[in-house]
Order: sequence, then C-alpha cells, then structure tokens
Amino acid sequence: MNTWAEDSTTFTPAGPAPAPPGRDFKIEREAHKLEKRLCREVGKAIVHYNMIEEGDKVMVCMSGGKDSYALLDILIKLKARAPIHFDLVAVNLDQKQPGFPEHVLPQYLASTGVPFHIENEDTYSIVKRLIPEGKTTCSLCSRLRRGILYRVADELGATKIALGHHRDDILQTLLLNMFFGGKLKSMPPKLVSDDGKHVVIRPLAFVTEKDTARWAAQRHFPIIPCNLCGSQENLQRKQVGEMLRDWEKRFPGRVENMFNALQNVVPSHLLDANLYDFQSTVATGVSDENGDKAFDAEEFPPPPALPGMQVLRLG
Repeated sequence: MNTWAEDSTTFTPAGPAPAPPGRDFKIEREAHKLEKRLCREVGKAIVHYNMIEEGDKVMVCMSGGKDSYALLDILIKLKARAPIHFDLVAVNLDQKQPGFPEHVLPQYLASTGVPFHIENEDTYSIVKRLIPEGKTTCSLCSRLRRGILYRVADELGATKIALGHHRDDILQTLLLNMFFGGKLKSMPPKLVSDDGKHVVIRPLAFVTEKDTARWAAQRHFPIIPCNLCGSQENLQRKQVGEMLRDWEKRFPGRVENMFNALQNVVPSHLLDANLYDFQSTVATGVSDENGDKAFDAEEFPPPPALPGMQVLRLG
C-alpha cells in the first residue's frame, strides 16, 4: 500500500523546533493541519511524477530560505514512512557573501541528523565583478551555482537533486516566459539537467508559497536572507509574484485554475506545429469530442462570489 500521500499519520517533528509555552489548542490544531497538508501535497507530487525511487540518494539544495528549509523538513518526515528506502543529503553552497552567517546552516543541519555538506565557492566576487551595479545578478549567479551543485552531486553520488521551488514559483515562471520570453514554458516538476547527467526534482510543486511561509514561522527556521539578489526589489519575478497575489486576493480560485491548466494541456488548441501536426490535419468524417467547436461560444463556470459582493442584475 502506497503511504506517501496519506494524511492520517501523527508526525514527529524533525529538527529543533520546540513549541513556545502557552500555545492554545487552536494553534496546535492549525499547525497539525498544515503539517498534514504539506506532507500530503509533497507525497502526491512525488508519486505523480515518480520523483523518488527505491535506493535513491536525494541531494536537497539548501539556500537558507524558507522554501528549502520546508523541503528538507517535509522530506525527513516522509522518509520515515515512505514505502521505499531512500537517503537524504543536504547541501549548501556558501557563496561568500559579505556578512553571511556561515555557522547557521551547519548548526541547524547537524541538529536534524541528516548528512550534510557545505561547499565553499566565492561566486559573489565573480558576480559583483562581471555584473554592473544595479543590474540583475540572478542569471549569472544561478548559472555559476548550478554548475557547482552538479559537480557536488557527482562527488556525493546523488541520484536526484531536489530544489525548493513551489507552486507559485512555477506560475511566476510561466508568466515571465509568456510576458518577456515569448514562450509557453514553466518549471517542470521533474527533468533531466542541461548537462544530461542529473535528474532534478521539485517536490514542492503542489505546495503554495503561503504554506511554506506559515511552516517556516511555525518551525522557527533560522532564515538567512540573500544579500546578493534579495535586495533587488524591482525584479520582474517579484512584480509578477505581486500580481498573482493580488489576483488571488481579488479573484479567489484564479491562481489555482492557472496551475490546473498546466496539467491539462490541449496541444491541438495551441499554435505550436512542433507539438501538433497541423500540416497533415484533414477532415475524417468521424465525430471527435476534442475537435474544435468553431462557432460555439466558450463556456466557463462563473467566478465564486466574494463575501459581501452584490450581484449585478441585467435587464
């Protein structure tokens, strides 16, 4: 019986997160619901995309941000009850940013009992030397970091590389590619790396950023800010993220539907001739429910009414 995505288990917290004294029952109950939801969503993604297999050694990339902490924490919980055996190793790349608290992650990781490795590479100086002041550093920084982490994965014998990207990251990437790249492309939950040697997985693919933020606060993770790129407040990704959050607030369910759409693609109803053979399309005389209803108006369910919103009646 597959127990990856079960939500009926009482979990034992991993790592040092003692509950503050005086917490009431309601807070404890909400925390338990959040924990079960996170385990359920991560387990569902792992099963749906076959992310982790028997005997895998999963390298969890730790940045010191809320998402990578949440990823490791939930994988530790799932490892204890998964129907297969796999190992975890946590890896942090210390990029030698000024003021980086290099003791924080080793202390935390030691407390979890998970084997870990700290890789020291001064990519900060390279980025600052090559990127003019005020320009976006993310592209070069990510390329340098990616190459180093691939090498470390080889050295550690890791069979999978787990990244902490969540549902909101996936949707932001979709819109960024549409708006600025002219591509219908996002972050896949599982793929082969660009060097062809590694399988990269994103177990938080079904998890919202709101939930990773809540879990980080609940577990009191020692968050480390990124002084290299975190201060660039006008990044296009941040602007798109704000737009999505505004949509979710004003139109509940819209963001969820966007994410569902990524899992329900109809290639014949897009325009990419590499995905669908438009050249050879001919009338067959056979009815097809997936065929185009060229003269019918599209029908969509009405949006949910917001609390206190009055219904406008026409006529």
